[in-house]
Amino acid sequence: MTQSPQGLTEFHWLIEVLQTVDVGILVLDLEYRITAWNGFMENNSGINSTQALDQSLFTVFPEVSQEWFKHKADTVVQLRNRAFTTWEQRPFVFKFRHNRPITGVTEFMYQNCTFIPVISTSGEVENLAVIVYDVTDIATGKIELNLVNQRLAQLSRTDGLTQLYNRAYWETLFSSEYMRLQRQEAEVCLIMLDIDHFKRVNDTYGHQAGDDVIRAVSKAIRDNSRTTDIAGRYGGEEFALLLLDSDAQNSYQFAERLRKKIAALQVATEAGILQVTVSLGVARWLPQFQHHGQWIEAADRGLYRSKDQGRNQTSIEAG
Repeated sequence: MTQSPQGLTEFHWLIEVLQTVDVGILVLDLEYRITAWNGFMENNSGINSTQALDQSLFTVFPEVSQEWFKHKADTVVQLRNRAFTTWEQRPFVFKFRHNRPITGVTEFMYQNCTFIPVISTSGEVENLAVIVYDVTDIATGKIELNLVNQRLAQLSRTDGLTQLYNRAYWETLFSSEYMRLQRQEAEVCLIMLDIDHFKRVNDTYGHQAGDDVIRAVSKAIRDNSRTTDIAGRYGGEEFALLLLDSDAQNSYQFAERLRKKIAALQVATEAGILQVTVSLGVARWLPQFQHHGQWIEAADRGLYRSKDQGRNQTSIEAG
């Protein structure tokens, strides 16, 4: 049987399109041997068609998970229906290097893939086609946007000078924890901390030195807190720490360790080495608190008592 010149022409340009189209086309038999392979696959894999054809997919691409791929393919063949995988589910099926002019984001090509059952003239599924779309630009754009949004979210809740939570975000977390305690009681303590004679530091050595002191105290708080503790800058030189799963005695011991660490600091400033102390108040959560503000007031009373008794000490407020 011969084909007309027109049919041969159409067949030729069809092959030409499949070879040059900017998507990957891979056809497998039901034993996962490669039966067709276009220019996109050849160019991005670095493997020419003569090396790939009739070879097992898993020999040509040993990094492809056989278990995952076979499960995907078997579902397509059995249901005689298409299936898809996106870069968000799986960054890539085939580990191709990314060669677009976007740098510093990804080394490999992000891919969306479509799995298509190829039905023969007898009505049986005899092959599986995999279409590979390069979506690296879309993926990297979304990743970069997510990173920017995460950074903005971090900035919106972080105090720039101290890198602790700012007051607004700390109070949001504090309020949430207070409401949780209303439902389920636990040992949780609040510490309010204030740098002693901080106004004198600013007036004597300047605001830059004052900022250096605040940064040093904040670093001591970060370095000595647990990952579960919630620390924030409450005011100019005042800080708040919420200690989860910590009773009054353990919280007092923590506060004393922190106080001694801060008192031992040698803070380097343009005005020279400075040393400061802090006063602290500790208050445990009590079920009789009517609102979270009463808890803060209790810790503040402990803080003020520490100051009234000579500063550089910790006081526990009963409630």
